[in-house]
Amino acid sequence: MPTPHIGRGIAVTLIAVVLAWMTYRTLGARPPDTPNADMPKVAADAPLAATKSTQYAVFAGGCFWGTQAVFEHLKGVASVTAGYSGGFVKDPSYDVVSLGFTEHAESVRVAFDPSQISYGQLLMVYFSVAHDPTQYNRQGPDYGSQYRSAIFYSSAEEKRIAESYVAQLTAAKIYSRPIVTEIKPFDAFYPAENYHQDYLKTHLDSPYIVMNDLPKLDQLKQRFPDLYRVN
Repeated sequence: MPTPHIGRGIAVTLIAVVLAWMTYRTLGARPPDTPNADMPKVAADAPLAATKSTQYAVFAGGCFWGTQAVFEHLKGVASVTAGYSGGFVKDPSYDVVSLGFTEHAESVRVAFDPSQISYGQLLMVYFSVAHDPTQYNRQGPDYGSQYRSAIFYSSAEEKRIAESYVAQLTAAKIYSRPIVTEIKPFDAFYPAENYHQDYLKTHLDSPYIVMNDLPKLDQLKQRFPDLYRVN
């Protein structure tokens, strides 16, 4: 059994480790790189469909709580599911994904009507409001490959539109830092646990939500009033 002196030494060491870890996270978190100008429309976007239907788009961009809430406030979006995509583990849990070795990213699956909102318009919101596409393997206070920026395309058209838009934003120097968003073929999407679904709606007083996610909804309303929908 350690003496009181040794016990105090262990406690001091643990406190020092915790403080160092918190400092590392704080210093490592960069302020978001906001667009230098109004987000341009997608030059390569497909026109709105002539008939109503349901299509799906899968995006990753940091913690899925805020990303889900942003897309849920868009006209033409029927539903948004928080989950995991991009990895090799089947039916992963949040705890496993959080370890950072599954290659999964916290993602959202957006069900939308292409006769009301286009894939390109979803990309406009994704790149300007939902997250910062210049942060590599992190987003704000969250870090690790599970928080990376990624687009998982399901068709050649989605790939074409996404790649063209990244090139368009880069040429226009919309961001002061390079866009690091991965553009990869879609493989599978696994819904997250129930307690993650619509997390923002049920945790409006959470400090994390107040600091990191509610401002995104304000930006959405200001930047895209024609697309914004009050839930």
